[in-house]
Amino acid sequence: MGLTLRKLLDISYTPLMDYGEAWDLQKKLVTQIDLGEQQESLLLLQHPPTYTMGVQKHPEHLLLSKEQLKERGISLFEIDRGGDITYHGPGQLVGYPLLLLDGQGGLDLHGYLRNLEQVIINYLATYGVVGSRKPEYTGVWVGEYKICAIGVKFNRCRQSRGFVTSHGFAFNVTAGIQNEGFQGIIPCGIQDFGVTSLEDCTKEKFEMKKVAEGIVPYFTEVFNYEGILVDDIREAR
Repeated sequence: MGLTLRKLLDISYTPLMDYGEAWDLQKKLVTQIDLGEQQESLLLLQHPPTYTMGVQKHPEHLLLSKEQLKERGISLFEIDRGGDITYHGPGQLVGYPLLLLDGQGGLDLHGYLRNLEQVIINYLATYGVVGSRKPEYTGVWVGEYKICAIGVKFNRCRQSRGFVTSHGFAFNVTAGIQNEGFQGIIPCGIQDFGVTSLEDCTKEKFEMKKVAEGIVPYFTEVFNYEGILVDDIREAR
């Protein structure tokens, strides 16, 4: 039997990108991928301190006033992904896969979410950290603590059948991140469990770009792509 050819994936790591800029870029790439003008992509980056509120809007899960947000320098965006409120900030690796799900690879929307979780679970295992799922929630957990939040949007293609994905995962890397912006919200609306990070679990220090580089082979393996990480998508395009 012949080998199955892997599709090419544009992969980039950007040290810091404003949330609004990243959201606009995702929407642009979704349209280009749908039109066949752009390869599927994986954006890896960090954001300045930001809260994003998904389509399951629960304003009561934001515990800070507008004045307190301004004082702390935290932006707030109401966005079009699934899920509730979460925090993005330095020390967290955010991944935005922009993939074409056209039914050809046998991957459905539920399977896509499980694959995203599997990428992080496989990466954690290299450091002896046991990542797991909770049946009632999306994301990756270490014990009773969430280490990676997942919230996505499936954009229906206009040029063909299928969807282009946007938004994605937020993987906590730096120790103590749970003491940053997470204290101003009820993360994902879940009161019963806390959050943790890769450094808190391993007691090691990690450079964010190295984490991005380390996740790439797990992502391309799980989703059956091939690609090379480049330094800043704004410079690569």
